[in-house]
Amino acid sequence: MMVVKNKYKKTKIKLKTYLGSRTHRSFQRTRRRDYTRTLNLPGYFLFTKYVAQTIWGYRKTFVFLIILYAILSALMVGIGSQDLYSTISNTLNTTSGNVFSGVIGQIGKSGLLFLTTATGGISQTLTESQQIYAGIITLLTWLITVWLLRNLIAGHKVKLRDGLYNAGAPIVSTFIIALVFIVQLLPLALAVIGYSAASASGLLAGGVEAMLFWIAAIFLALLSAYWVTSTFFALIIVTLPGMYPYQALKTASDLVIGRRLRILLRLVWMFVITLFVWAIIMIPVISFDSWIKSIWGAISSFPTVPLALLILGAVTIIWISSYVYLLYRKVVDDESNPI
Repeated sequence: MMVVKNKYKKTKIKLKTYLGSRTHRSFQRTRRRDYTRTLNLPGYFLFTKYVAQTIWGYRKTFVFLIILYAILSALMVGIGSQDLYSTISNTLNTTSGNVFSGVIGQIGKSGLLFLTTATGGISQTLTESQQIYAGIITLLTWLITVWLLRNLIAGHKVKLRDGLYNAGAPIVSTFIIALVFIVQLLPLALAVIGYSAASASGLLAGGVEAMLFWIAAIFLALLSAYWVTSTFFALIIVTLPGMYPYQALKTASDLVIGRRLRILLRLVWMFVITLFVWAIIMIPVISFDSWIKSIWGAISSFPTVPLALLILGAVTIIWISSYVYLLYRKVVDDESNPI
């Protein structure tokens, strides 16, 4: 009986402490002065430049990491199918007529091929083991990038080898946070599935039904965005020595309170920049691939586009890891030195 009573007291104290850190109460008005917190960050473009310069400053280390990721992914997961890409490209040529004639037409064709490849149009169905390998490689790349940045920015002279040997310690904790991240994306997944079903049934043609669907879909998307904003930081915090998943989630949640929307906009900007860079790199690559193979048939089977997607995928993971880590550092610095 005494054990239960002590456990109840500890739980009550923890709950009181947790609620004390929350400025909002359900069904109660929250005044702006009670939830506004400072967040002094560089502008969107300036911070993006800062992240790019940081990665470029340690480019030798990260180039080796990109090569390592590409090799492991190619061997254990595979790359996109060149035959499938060629089939899609040839089908587009034979069915488009003169639509893609001229320079503008070729850019449009490359844009369509980019959308197809970027959304997995040339990816083969992965087996369960390949999916596991892909997840492990992605998590390790995230952990290595964060570990390298943490030590390099601190002034330590480390190499990729050091990251490979030391960064994987919190992989189990990181995996648990990643599972939480996936669960938090379920409302967004439901919205996407609902959109596909509504489009097929003609529900979105107009009327009250369409309006109610969009309200529900937007609510589900915002719910996922609200949750994952702090989980991005939890993926960084959990890499600290001695940190447990629940503690990382709680710390990240405390860190974004009163700043969630501003941090979310930064994360949205990160994905917008990523998509933009993919477009300005892949569209010229696809155009060049089509041109060079039209005049030199001997290399028609060389997987130029699948290899470019593989390398760009590695760059994207490193970019996102670096952006989130450096954003986390800026928020922590602002927390430590409020103005």
